[in-house]
Amino acid sequence: MKVEFAPRSVPLQRRLQTAAVVQWVFSFLGLAPCCIAAFIALLFTRFWLLSALYAVWWVLDRDQPRRGGRRVQFLRNGAVWRHMRDYFPITLVKTVELDPRQNYLLGFHPHGVLAAGAFLNFCTEASGFSTLFPGITPHLMMLSLWFRVPFFRDYLMSGGLVASDKESASHVLQRPGGGNLLAVIVGGAQEALDARPGSCTLLLRNRKGFVRLAIQHGTPLVPAFSFGENDLFDQVWNPKGSWLRWIQHRLQQVMGISLPLFHARGIFQYSFGLIPYRRPICTVVGKPIPVQKRQKPSEEEVDQVHEKYLNELSKLFEEHKAQYNVPADSHLEFI
Repeated sequence: MKVEFAPRSVPLQRRLQTAAVVQWVFSFLGLAPCCIAAFIALLFTRFWLLSALYAVWWVLDRDQPRRGGRRVQFLRNGAVWRHMRDYFPITLVKTVELDPRQNYLLGFHPHGVLAAGAFLNFCTEASGFSTLFPGITPHLMMLSLWFRVPFFRDYLMSGGLVASDKESASHVLQRPGGGNLLAVIVGGAQEALDARPGSCTLLLRNRKGFVRLAIQHGTPLVPAFSFGENDLFDQVWNPKGSWLRWIQHRLQQVMGISLPLFHARGIFQYSFGLIPYRRPICTVVGKPIPVQKRQKPSEEEVDQVHEKYLNELSKLFEEHKAQYNVPADSHLEFI
């Protein structure tokens, strides 16, 4: 099941779609340093009190990203996200119902370069998440580093983003009454370095922390695969062992974020730029995998559930790949 939306007039709609994607790319590539600069600059103007008051608020509110964030519904429903959805376009597909009396841990694959599908599907209502999964509140985990940036942290939390640490995850998964879905981009920033068109490689073979977390809370695991996520950008060739990959790996170790050298199209031309290609993304949400709750699961128990998760994710990919123009001889590779 998926939600479909009717297109508008082409010329104006295309401009609005491109503008929406430009602001989204800017928000992830340039908004954070701009927020830091604005915060510091205000201190040297007659509006210094704004930064001072915000600093007090920042200290008092510092734990909020680990306590479920602070979503702002009217921002999640903004028209800009619908334009962004139609640019690619992006669709969200449901294969089974999710019980709103349960909490869920969803594994999102692949990361892609900027995780466009994860952001739009779980941090906005543009693809109709609440319509497809009534009674379920989505949360998407993001690197904790970004929640230390003034002003930017509030922008992130408004969409339902939360810090990517164990305390934050536990807060969502142990909420009484159910109805919460925690989405984790399992491959993380490291997987972004392998995001290129046609790639079916997932950094998942030794990623088991999310499985252990699900077992500790007795939370069903939900596999999700986003077809087309890797097709939005080209990336400079960086095979393992190359000098570029070594530099990227070192920067990731120091900064905690990856820096893929990607490119696609421009705003007014199609040959080169940082704007993603107009290629469809379809995020397919699979069926939940029941997990028996154990406070201290053994390595064997974690391995068993992890292997089952890999099998279910592979099955989801194989069942749907033909619909999204994936070659029949392409299969998921776990590294």
